[in-house]
Amino acid sequence: WVVNVKEPGMILLVDYSDIKNLKSTTIESAKFLHDGGWDASGRYFMVAANASNKVAAVDTKTGKLAALVDTAKIPHPGRGANFVHPEFGPVWSTGHLGDAVVSLISTAPADPKFAKYKDPTWKVVQELKMPGAGTLFVKTHPKSKNFWADAPMTPERELAEAVFVFDKAALKKEPIRLDVPTPPGLPESKAIRRAVQPEYNEAGDEVWISLWGGKPD
Repeated sequence: WVVNVKEPGMILLVDYSDIKNLKSTTIESAKFLHDGGWDASGRYFMVAANASNKVAAVDTKTGKLAALVDTAKIPHPGRGANFVHPEFGPVWSTGHLGDAVVSLISTAPADPKFAKYKDPTWKVVQELKMPGAGTLFVKTHPKSKNFWADAPMTPERELAEAVFVFDKAALKKEPIRLDVPTPPGLPESKAIRRAVQPEYNEAGDEVWISLWGGKPD
């Protein structure tokens, strides 16, 4: 298990192979630990320390902190999203509550099969420009050419009710904004219906999006 102890910024690796005699390793990182997920290799756990504007990378094989990566303000990755960047190779990504960007962090530590890529490992190699701050979740799929980000925490209705789609092969281009339609049958409301957490189906040919709020008047 990987356990985040939020306020002190500690990460516990708990070995449960002997459930009656648990062994744990404590790793110091940064405050305040929030959510995170695995890099593509499944070896490194990436977690946001959102009060410190950092992402911690934990090597679960050695039980040590691999890096503390400086990022834009208040990273909020959900589980994050992995894909192969056309210039930098494997990256893990996080949105931000406090900045209008998505950060892409290089996660290809000395793997020979990625030798053709530039290798600034454990650094932000690109920031994708968003139309506003307030991203909670990012998502992609191995079979999809698209990379999705929401912005539900922005105060602007037209942004909060939309999702934003980047082309993974042309990441310097602005994202396409998709306004999320209100499903039929919902009552009328003046409240913002915040589009949040795009999720692919297993096949990678559909994306499902939740709507928050919108209580009837």
